[in-house]
Amino acid sequence: MSVAALRFIPCRRLCTAAPGVKKVIPWKDLWKIAKVTGAIIMGGCVFITYEVITLDQAVTIDTQAILQEKQKSYIYLTPVTKKEHETLGTSMCLTYKARKELHKAARKFIEFSSRVLHHPLDERLSHLDADPHECSLWLLLKKTQSTIWTERLQAVQDLAHNHHWQDYQYRTAAQAIDHRTAIGLARTPQVDLRFFLPPPALPEVEDEFLIEDGLRQLLASLPQSEVDQCVQYFTSLALRESSQSLASQRGGLWCFGGNGLPYAQSLTTIPSEKVESFCLQALVQHSKVLSHCDHIVANGGLQLLQRVYQLRRDSQKIQRNIVRIIGNLALNENLHTAIVQSGWVSVLAEMVQSPHIMQASHAARALANLDRDAEVQKYQDGVYILHPHCRTNQPIKADVLFVHGLLGAAFKTWRQKDCDLTEDEKSAGVQEDYTECWPKSWLASDCPNLRILSVEYDTHLSDWRAKCPAENQRKSLAYRSGELLKKLKAAGVGDRPVIWVAHSMGGLLVKKMLLDATKDPELSPLVKNTKGVLFYSVPHYGTFMAEYSVNVRYLLFPSIEVKELCRDSPALRDLNENFISIAKDQEFKVLSFAETQPTSIGPMIKLLVVPGQSADLGIGDLIEVNVDHLNICKPEKKDTFLYKRSLQFIQDALGEQILC
Repeated sequence: MSVAALRFIPCRRLCTAAPGVKKVIPWKDLWKIAKVTGAIIMGGCVFITYEVITLDQAVTIDTQAILQEKQKSYIYLTPVTKKEHETLGTSMCLTYKARKELHKAARKFIEFSSRVLHHPLDERLSHLDADPHECSLWLLLKKTQSTIWTERLQAVQDLAHNHHWQDYQYRTAAQAIDHRTAIGLARTPQVDLRFFLPPPALPEVEDEFLIEDGLRQLLASLPQSEVDQCVQYFTSLALRESSQSLASQRGGLWCFGGNGLPYAQSLTTIPSEKVESFCLQALVQHSKVLSHCDHIVANGGLQLLQRVYQLRRDSQKIQRNIVRIIGNLALNENLHTAIVQSGWVSVLAEMVQSPHIMQASHAARALANLDRDAEVQKYQDGVYILHPHCRTNQPIKADVLFVHGLLGAAFKTWRQKDCDLTEDEKSAGVQEDYTECWPKSWLASDCPNLRILSVEYDTHLSDWRAKCPAENQRKSLAYRSGELLKKLKAAGVGDRPVIWVAHSMGGLLVKKMLLDATKDPELSPLVKNTKGVLFYSVPHYGTFMAEYSVNVRYLLFPSIEVKELCRDSPALRDLNENFISIAKDQEFKVLSFAETQPTSIGPMIKLLVVPGQSADLGIGDLIEVNVDHLNICKPEKKDTFLYKRSLQFIQDALGEQILC
C-alpha cells in the first residue's frame, strides 16, 4: 500500500506542473476487478446464509416455555387521558406497520437465498408473521373510545366475541377498559368474566361487627321526615322488630287468583338473616326515593351491600333484593361512577348469566339502567326485562307485556305448570324440562325479535295481610293504573306495537290503563300501537269470591282490590263498556281463556273462581280450557294447546311483517 502511495505522489506532481496524459483503465482490468469483487460478495452471502441455516438446525428454541413466561408477566395499566390514549394508539399502529414491513423484507431475502442455494424453504418461515393478537387488542380498546357510536358498539362486540385472548390479555383489558366499555361487555351474551376486575377489597371491620347492625345504622342515617308513609313503616319495622317476632307474624290463609300466601316459616332460621332481609326491604323502599339514593351512596351503602352480597351467596332472595336496590340506584346517572367503582359490574355480569330466570332478570334490569350508551329507556322498580337480557343486533319490533293478578308475581305467575313424572317415565330416563317463566324460555325462543316485559305490583287479599297499612287506601285500579303507566312510559312502552297478556285482576288493570291512556295526549301512542290483548280468566263482570270475602270481612278485612271484584259492580260495567268501545275503534284483537275446573281454596273447599260468563268479555274469541284458575296461565308443556294458541294469537295480532 505504501508503494502505491509513492507512485501516486509523482503522478499528482506531474499533473499540477503541466497538462498530463489521460490514462484509461482497460476493460480487461475492469472485468478482473468486478470478478474479484463479485466473488467476494457472493462468497460472503453464501457463507452467512450457510451459517444461519446451520445455526437454525443446531439450535431449537422452546417457544412453549417462552409463552408460559410471557403469560406470567401480567401487565397492569394506569388510567390515562384521552390525548394519551390517542398518542398511544397512533404509536402502536405505527409500530405494528413497521413490524409488518420489516418481516416482509426479511421473508423476501430468505426466499431469494433459498433459490440461489437451491435449498427448499421451511414453510414455517414462509408463513411466519407478526402476532396480530397483540396489536388487535389495543386497536379494539382504542375503538371503544371512538366518538362514532356505531363504531364504538361494534368494537365492544368484537372485543367480547374474540375468544383467542390469553389470560394475561384479559387481565390487561380489564385494567384498560373504561366504565362505559365494562358495562357494554357485561351486557354482551356469554361474555368472558375475566374482562372484569373483581370487586375492590372491603375495609376491615371489628370482630364484633354484625351485618344487621351495619344495615340498621344505614337505615337510621337516612331521612325519615317528609317521606312516604310506607317508607317510614318499613324503616321502623326493620329497626324495631326482633327476628322471632317477625317470623311469628308470617302466616297464611287461602289464596285467590295468584300463587298463594307463604305459611309460617320455621323459627330455626338464622335470626340475623331474617333481620337483614327486613332491613333490605326497607332499603328497597328508600331507593325508590330519588333524594334518598344520594344518602345511601354517601353513607357507604354500596360497600355495605357488597359485603352482604358476598356473605349471603346461598340466599337468592337476599341477593335479588340487593340487586333490586342497585337497579333503583342506577336510575340516577350521577351515581353510575360510584356503582361501577364499587365493583358491581362484575357482580351483575356474573348474575345475568345465572340459569335462574329471576336472578338473571334482576341483574339485566340493573345493567340496562347503567347502560346509557345503548339504552334510552329506564326500567323503574317493578318493571323487569324477560327478553332480551343483553345487547342484541336483532332489531326489536314489538313489545309483549305480562301483567299478573291478585297475589301474583312477575315471574311465578308465568311459570310452567308443575307436573310430577310417573315412575315409568322416571325409570325410562325421561327428564322434566321445567321452566320458571315460559315467556322467557319459550316465547323468546319462538319470537326473538320481541321485547318481553313483566310488571309486578303488591296486591293483598285483605287489609289484614297488607304489607304497609298506609297502602290500604290507594290500591284501587285507578291508583295502580296511574302508577304503572308512568313506569311503562319510562320504559318506552308504546313506541312500538304492543301486545298485553293478563291474568285474573291483571286484565282489569290493563283495561283501566288503556282507558286512562286515551285521556292523556302523551300516552295516546300506547293505545294506537296496541295490537292485541290476551286475557287468562279475567273476571270482567266480577266474581262471587269477592262477595265471599266481604261476608267474612270481620276476619279478612277485604282490601280495595277484592271489593272492586264484586259481581255486577257498576265500576266494572262501565270499565267493560268503555274498553269495548276502544277495542272496536282501534281494531285490536282480543282473545279470552276461561277455566272449567274448580280451584282448591282449602283442604275441603273447591270453587270455580271465574265462571265462563264472567270471563267472556263480549268481543273476541272465548276458549274454555280444562284447568283451574291458578293454572290457566301456566301451560303444562310447550306443545300443549294453551301455549300454542297463545303464541298463534301473538303472531296473528302483530302480523308477519312485524315478526319477520
